[in-house]
Amino acid sequence: MYAGYTLYYFNRKTFSFVMPSVMEEIDLDKDDLGLITSSQSAAYAISKFVSGVLSDQMSARWLFSSGLLLVGVLNVVFSWSSTVAIFAGLWFLNGLAQGLGWPPCGKVLRKWFEPSQFGTWWAVLSTSMNLAGGLGPLVAALMALSYDWRTTLALSGAVCVAASVVCLLLIKNEPSDVGLPNIEPGPKKGKKGAASGDSTLAELLLSPYLWVLSTGYLVVFGVKTCCTDWGQLFLIQERGQSTFVGSSYMSALEVGGLVGSVAAGYLSDRAVARVGLSQYGNPRHALLLSMMTGMSASMYLFRVTVTSSSPKLWILILGAVFGFCSYGPIALFGVIANESAPSNLCGTSHAIVALMANVGGFLAGLPFSTIAKHYSWGTAFWVAELMCFAGTVAFFFLRNIRTKMGRVPKKVD
Repeated sequence: MYAGYTLYYFNRKTFSFVMPSVMEEIDLDKDDLGLITSSQSAAYAISKFVSGVLSDQMSARWLFSSGLLLVGVLNVVFSWSSTVAIFAGLWFLNGLAQGLGWPPCGKVLRKWFEPSQFGTWWAVLSTSMNLAGGLGPLVAALMALSYDWRTTLALSGAVCVAASVVCLLLIKNEPSDVGLPNIEPGPKKGKKGAASGDSTLAELLLSPYLWVLSTGYLVVFGVKTCCTDWGQLFLIQERGQSTFVGSSYMSALEVGGLVGSVAAGYLSDRAVARVGLSQYGNPRHALLLSMMTGMSASMYLFRVTVTSSSPKLWILILGAVFGFCSYGPIALFGVIANESAPSNLCGTSHAIVALMANVGGFLAGLPFSTIAKHYSWGTAFWVAELMCFAGTVAFFFLRNIRTKMGRVPKKVD
């Protein structure tokens, strides 16, 4: 799954990696580039939600492998194309196929690992995106020395197609598929053959904790997107820093994010191992709140202390700290949404909170830049900082509500 999702992410970004070469051959302006990339983003948000629901209804390995196959085929077909309309259409379809990747991963991890290990392996698997995002440009640049952009896309697509077959053969949905006992016992069957212990979608949607998580994820992901999308411009346009410093800040943020994701998964798993999961509260909340507080503090220092004469090291430290404190909660919100939901609806639960995160990402785009246009980048970052602080305080007061979503047996309740 790690290799498979690395290929998913690499082939999500292949157009970005070869964009300079494409523009040398085909006349594309900024509006054309925006149309192509935006079409994929919109499709991905829709598809990831639908895929989360589907992962509760069908085989996770088939869903994951089918998506990877489609991604590969679409990259190959993209390499044969030459017009903006076809580029945008194919990249929209690529976005739809991309959404089939992560929800099945969460489903398989939930089936294979104990609650005290789940967060760690979730975080480790999520680093496949950092790996593909970091090595992708280098791989594309090396291939550009010997091949044109069409060959690069065709080869990466062909590797995806081959990998999808391997994933279908090697990925197993749950331990019982290879003769091992399942981590979670299967639900008891009623007289009509239905699973009597399964929660319904209505019961999941009526769980207040689902919407607490969704709102928290919206705030955290939105604030993180503000910094990753606009932090570089803030440094260059309002703080008088060089383009190199702005790029270095972004790199430091990503490195900090990689470490933060793994640390959040591992440390929160230690907390779960000590006290276990209960109906009210969650052992992961303490670390989640600490990291959200760190996000607010690092944003405040970034906005207030950075000037044109600030040492580069200080700017890099702020970037790394913010990355550490933002990617950690992003990993934890996904883990908590998955483990707090009934087994038969864990994919749907994650799909809902992920959809809200995408709303946060959208709000970090045009609305955020509009504030900056009418006031300043400093004011826009102050608004984001305020939202992060308010979200942290609200989550603190709601940390001990009932966290077990869906139906709870009366004896347990």
